[in-house]
Amino acid sequence: MVLDGIVSSPHRRSPSFRKQFARDEVGSWSTLVQRHRYLLTALVLLAFLCTVYLYFAVTLGSSGPCSSLTGSQRDACLSKLSSSTGKLKFH
Repeated sequence: MVLDGIVSSPHRRSPSFRKQFARDEVGSWSTLVQRHRYLLTALVLLAFLCTVYLYFAVTLGSSGPCSSLTGSQRDACLSKLSSSTGKLKFH
């Protein structure tokens, strides 16, 4: 059969293409953490920085001169601000 020839290919069994690991070495969580410590540290740091960014984006993002107004009062305030700066703002 054709698959037998592919499976028994010398390239698939060569140790230069794939490092041979002991059975318990591959499946261990401590081994995975050891090997990928740099990536895990970078991932934790990225998650922390994203959390801090989102916190400040939410808390400081809505603070403006018209943020406490609603309805037509807010529209009037926004139109007054856009006319005073000379730029059109679409909200």
